[in-house]
Amino acid sequence: MASIRKRTWKPAGWKEGDKLREAWAVDYTDQNGDRQRKQFRTKGKADAFRIEVEGQIRAGTFRPDADKVTVKEGAEQYLDHVKGRSERGERFSRRHLAMVEGRVWNYICPDPARRQGVRKSTPFTEGVAGVKFAHLTPPVVDDFRDRLRSAGVSVPMTRKILGTLHAICEFAVRKNIVAVNAARGVRVIGKRGEGSKKVTPPSKEAVRQVIAAADQDFAVEIIFAAASGLRAGEQHALRWKHIDFDRSEVSVETRVDAYNEEDLPKSEAGLRTVPIGADVLHHLRKWKMRSKWSKADDLVFPNKSGNYVRHGHMLKDRFYPLFDKLAALHKSDPSRHPPAPKRFKWHALRHFAVSCWIEAGLQPKTVQTFVGHATLQMTMDTYGHMFPSDDHAKAMDAIAKGLFT
Repeated sequence: MASIRKRTWKPAGWKEGDKLREAWAVDYTDQNGDRQRKQFRTKGKADAFRIEVEGQIRAGTFRPDADKVTVKEGAEQYLDHVKGRSERGERFSRRHLAMVEGRVWNYICPDPARRQGVRKSTPFTEGVAGVKFAHLTPPVVDDFRDRLRSAGVSVPMTRKILGTLHAICEFAVRKNIVAVNAARGVRVIGKRGEGSKKVTPPSKEAVRQVIAAADQDFAVEIIFAAASGLRAGEQHALRWKHIDFDRSEVSVETRVDAYNEEDLPKSEAGLRTVPIGADVLHHLRKWKMRSKWSKADDLVFPNKSGNYVRHGHMLKDRFYPLFDKLAALHKSDPSRHPPAPKRFKWHALRHFAVSCWIEAGLQPKTVQTFVGHATLQMTMDTYGHMFPSDDHAKAMDAIAKGLFT
């Protein structure tokens, strides 16, 4: 299957009496029937490689390019692939592409010239850019994970970085560069309480205060977000044709990203129908009558030109100033105006909507559907602590009563 032979040759400038150059060559045929050769300085190294390559060929895992292509080269090929997908509109948005590029050039293959959006004063430098795919093993990926954590990278971000590395390796598998994805199954375990934290939605009083402080038109946007639970991008892409006033429901079919590019929701579960209460529909009807953008294909909440609202601008110019306004009112007359609520993000209105659904008695599976989560596990990880536990307490009381009385 593989053979070793000694090669000797005369180097350039060789004269009679000079020592000949020598090396040990391993000749073998890969699983595709192609002849391959690799050369070593010593017979021991050549023999070790022969044993390794014969085992890989027998197992069907040998790939000649695995010992030639580095992770950086594989990452560049992968990025070219996803850029093409993004340009063709194949469910890879520009925003997603920018995030993937950031993880590659900030962490996996650190490159100061292409470093993106990292606020740390000391950039991460201990990536795996120069590692050949043949040497990218699960222990090597484990060590990379540990270096990320030791550098202070959070559990969620470490998981995202390893997710991108997994995608690069999976791409390399499809391109026949390597046979096995070394990043598959690598776990990131943080300290107790670290990682994704349970959300705490704003109180009803806080939401009421913010709505009351807003002007008539912007109040409708806040009310809708707090009732529908739509993500910001989904709400900004909402058109009047998506609202069924007769059936009292909203169809979520699109979203708009930071580049003002419209696309499908984050997952198939994001394509959903959410019921809307009568009071919210009343506000929407009145808003539709006031708006000059009221045709079926017009945006429900457009900017002054009828185009997508820039979410960052909306927060800076309209949403966050409401908290300053409430604080100023309280300072001017504490007897008439209550203290301003602690400032919360727009996404907190989504959490508020979910908390109201749970309070109203909706079951977890229904909440998952309305919120657009891909799995019930995601819903329970985020909102499980909000579901009432009265039934659990009653069950424990019954068990205790039967056992001890």
